[in-house]
Amino acid sequence: MTFEKNSDALTISLTGRIDSSNAPDVEKEIATIGFTPQDSLILDFSDLEYISSAGLRVILRLKKSNKDTKIINVSGDVYDIFEMTGFTEMMDISKAYREMSVEGCEVIGEGANGLVYRIDADTIIKVYKNPDSLDEIHNERELARKAFVMGIPTAIPYDVVKVGNLYGSVFELLNAKSFANLICEDPSCIETLAAESVEILKAMHATVMEPGELPNKKLTAINWVQKCEPYLKAEVYNRLHELVCNIPDSNIMLHGDFHIKNIMKQNGENLLIDMDTLSQGHPIFEFAAIFLAYVGFSCVDRENVKGFLGISYEEASLFWNTTLKCYFDDKDEAYIEQIKRKASIIGYTRLLHRSAEKVGLDTDMGKQLVAYCKQYIEENIDKVDTLYF
Repeated sequence: MTFEKNSDALTISLTGRIDSSNAPDVEKEIATIGFTPQDSLILDFSDLEYISSAGLRVILRLKKSNKDTKIINVSGDVYDIFEMTGFTEMMDISKAYREMSVEGCEVIGEGANGLVYRIDADTIIKVYKNPDSLDEIHNERELARKAFVMGIPTAIPYDVVKVGNLYGSVFELLNAKSFANLICEDPSCIETLAAESVEILKAMHATVMEPGELPNKKLTAINWVQKCEPYLKAEVYNRLHELVCNIPDSNIMLHGDFHIKNIMKQNGENLLIDMDTLSQGHPIFEFAAIFLAYVGFSCVDRENVKGFLGISYEEASLFWNTTLKCYFDDKDEAYIEQIKRKASIIGYTRLLHRSAEKVGLDTDMGKQLVAYCKQYIEENIDKVDTLYF
C-alpha cells in the first residue's frame, strides 16, 4: 500500500489481493494514514488483482465514513466483482482501460464524433475525437443496447479502450464490410444494397419509443431553424419556423446518421453501427439526414461525397433515389419528388447554420455553402404545404 495526500484528495494505491487473510490489516493500515470524513478519498486499484467479500466490506465501511470515495483504474476481473455485487451502483468506480493503437489501420467510417478503424479481420474500433468522451461512449453503448433489445440489427461494443489520449469503443465484426466498401468493390450492387438498407430503416421506423426515452429530433430541428434567422429574409424564416413547428410530434425511433458507412454486412447479416445519434421523431428528419449524406453535403463541391463515403456523386445520388423508391414503393414519382423537396429543405436548414458556424463566413467555402442553402430554401419554401408526410 502506498498513498499520496494533497489539498484536494488522499489517493491510496493497493497492490496484490485483498481477502479474508489480510482485509483487517488493510483496514487498520488505511486508518493510520490520517484523513477526515471531509477528505476526498481515491482508491487506485491499478495493481489490485483480486478482492474478496472481506475486502468489499472494508470498501463499504470506507464509503460510509467518507462519502466522497471513488475507485479508479480497476482491472476487468475486479470490476466484474464490483458490478456483480452492486458496488458500481453505490459509488464511483472506473475501469482501467487497455491501450490500443490505430497506427496504420484503415479508416472505414467517420462521423461528427469519431472515426471508425478496422483493427483486423475480427475487430473494428470507433475512436472519439473528444478526449473527455467517456460519458458519450457509455451513452452510445446504452443506446446501442436499447436498439438491439428492441429488435434493431445493431453491433454492440464489447470494450472501451484508450487510444493515445483518446477513448474508443471496440466491436467484434468478423470479416464485416461496410456498404461503402461493397459499393467500391462492385458499383452494380448499389440498388440491391439500397433496398437492403430500407429494410433496416423500416424496422427502425416501426419501433415506437416511450415519450422522452430518446432525444427529441423535432426540438433539435427547431434549434437549427432559429440559428438560421440571421441569414434568411424575415418572411422566409417565419414560414420555415412555422412549417418545422407543425411537423407532428412522434416517438418513432430514428438513427440520425443513416448512410452506407454505418451499415455493415457480416456473414450475410446487415448491422448498424454508430448509434450515438439515435433519437425519436418524425421520419422526415431521418430522410433529411440521409439526403445530406448522399447529396446535400456535396451541393457546392461534388467531390465531397467521395471523401466522405468513398463513392462518386452519381453513385451516391443513385443510392439516395433508390432508397426513396424502395421506402415509398406504393407511391408515384410526384409524391416522392415532394418528399425529396421536404427532406432537402430541412437538410439545407441544418447545413446552413452548420456552414456558418463551423466552416465560417470568412472562408470562400463557407460563403458558397450559406448562399446555396439560403437560395434553395427561399426558392422552395412556398412549394410545400407541410414538411411531413
